[in-house]
Amino acid sequence: MMRCSCKKSITVGAVLFLLTILYLRSTDLEEATEEMDEWHWPVSSVSWVDQGQYLPLNVSYKLLAGTPPTEQKYLTIGLCSVSRPKDGYLISTLSSVFSHSSATELSAMLVVVLLADFDFKWRKSTVKEIRANFPSQLEQGQLIVVHVPKHFYPPLTGLKRNFNDQPARVTFRSKQNVDYSFLLQYCAGLSLLYLQLEDDVSCSKNFLSAIRGRVQQQEKAGRRSWVTLEFSALGYIGKLYHSEHLPLLARFLFLFYQEMPCDFLFSHFRVLLTQGEAIRFTPSLFQHIGTFSSFQGSFNKLKDVDFEEDLYSNPLADVYTDITVYNDQVAALAWSPGTKTFFWGQSPSAGNHLTVVFKEPVVVTSITVETGSAEGRDRLGSATVELGVQAIEEGTGRTCKEFYIIGSLDGGKMKMTDINKKSVGIATSCLRIRVTASQQEWVIIRKIRITTKEE
Repeated sequence: MMRCSCKKSITVGAVLFLLTILYLRSTDLEEATEEMDEWHWPVSSVSWVDQGQYLPLNVSYKLLAGTPPTEQKYLTIGLCSVSRPKDGYLISTLSSVFSHSSATELSAMLVVVLLADFDFKWRKSTVKEIRANFPSQLEQGQLIVVHVPKHFYPPLTGLKRNFNDQPARVTFRSKQNVDYSFLLQYCAGLSLLYLQLEDDVSCSKNFLSAIRGRVQQQEKAGRRSWVTLEFSALGYIGKLYHSEHLPLLARFLFLFYQEMPCDFLFSHFRVLLTQGEAIRFTPSLFQHIGTFSSFQGSFNKLKDVDFEEDLYSNPLADVYTDITVYNDQVAALAWSPGTKTFFWGQSPSAGNHLTVVFKEPVVVTSITVETGSAEGRDRLGSATVELGVQAIEEGTGRTCKEFYIIGSLDGGKMKMTDINKKSVGIATSCLRIRVTASQQEWVIIRKIRITTKEE
């Protein structure tokens, strides 16, 4: 009996020993295989950033109004909104976005509003107001309203007081970073491009067409690797991004949410992705209209001096005049973008002129000329607006060999559209404002703007 038991023990021990040897050998083989795979893994030519292989934020959204589109759009416009102690501007902002866009532009865009206030009553009343004002946009998939519940937010109090900000200010800007992080995460993949706005802005007419044109310019110039294109000089208004970068930017804002304001973080993000210099276009397409900040209702008078509501495409040009210039208010300032640049000249005489000579001939489609100050002083009383062909050298400057009268100033102004269809449909090289009657009053030419036919 003992002899049998001893044999069984020896047999069991031998089997266990054999199994152990086999297990160790298989483990060594797996490790060797893994090591070989590791050494021979193919190197990807696309970075992990371009592939979008990064962790998504752990957040869920409540859809408050609208229906997400079934097809990817060209542009998503994102903005966050919270309750303000004084005036609110969200409805005005949305009205500006939609009213300043054509039907074709609206079909290519989507507006996403993140209602980021934790006050349920405010959210409910705001959604009701949005439904009342924009029913067609909601129905046609051009507007979506979402919310992220409070429990998804990280701690918003007891944070680091960088820049010596007061605790209330730190909480406000830190939450704002998280708001934008959640907004960006939601918008990823909805379109090819993403535009960041605030809830208190007005837009230039046909701003989407202007943005599309600038993007195409970058592509034609071989500059497809841009990170941010800027269409406003203010903070984080009018910043354009590739949609594939949104998850990474969302993570970036979330990771450093308590460190600094979001406009600082947006700039750091651009630099980290190796776009060292800002790419900003003028005229600005978006203007800040809020008088009172969403932070404690403080007064805010920020304005973008380069903003102009009407879209134009002044080409490169030289500007000449024989009107006596006052100080440094030279003629070229009337052609330059911005609302604070203007030409100021002393009493003009009949026959005096201001002539714009284009670097390259263009087909002009519309012209806007405005003279005089905001108070109505120093208007140009009598003058014609003309287009010229065949640029030539003359004296100390350049002009054109032949001019055609397009129209005359009325009350110091002229605005004409469809010029290429109504009068001069050929490429022209000059635009001239010619004084037809002398005046004692000085003259301010505040704005000369044209649009041109695309090739």
